[in-house]
Amino acid sequence: MTNTPKELLYTENHEWVKVEGDIAWIGLTDYAQSSLGDMVFLDIKEIGTEVKTGEALGTVESVKAAEDIYAPVSGKIIDIHNEIKDDPAKINQDPYSSWVVKLGNLKKEELDSLLDAGRYKDYLSSMEE
Repeated sequence: MTNTPKELLYTENHEWVKVEGDIAWIGLTDYAQSSLGDMVFLDIKEIGTEVKTGEALGTVESVKAAEDIYAPVSGKIIDIHNEIKDDPAKINQDPYSSWVVKLGNLKKEELDSLLDAGRYKDYLSSMEE
């Protein structure tokens, strides 16, 4: 079964979001990393880039495929996890400590459209049917 920490929010595109104050940490879920396989390359937009919900923050490439990483909430990229950018395989090892970007200037009302852990698990179950 896929690891789905209760304290995080999720998207149907398999990003996770951790919000503290006015900052959102964004990464790829356990489901995403296991579906994609070994991560080999990460390309993220520059710090300072404004993104809207659903826009690509960047791309992750694995041995199987290349997938966009989407902004789960509108905001501004304020930090990039360079350790993960330099070694994307760390996402495979521990997807929930391997955040990819931090967003500031959040549109917090958009967080209401994200899935909690229970709803995300239900979504994953519905995909398997």
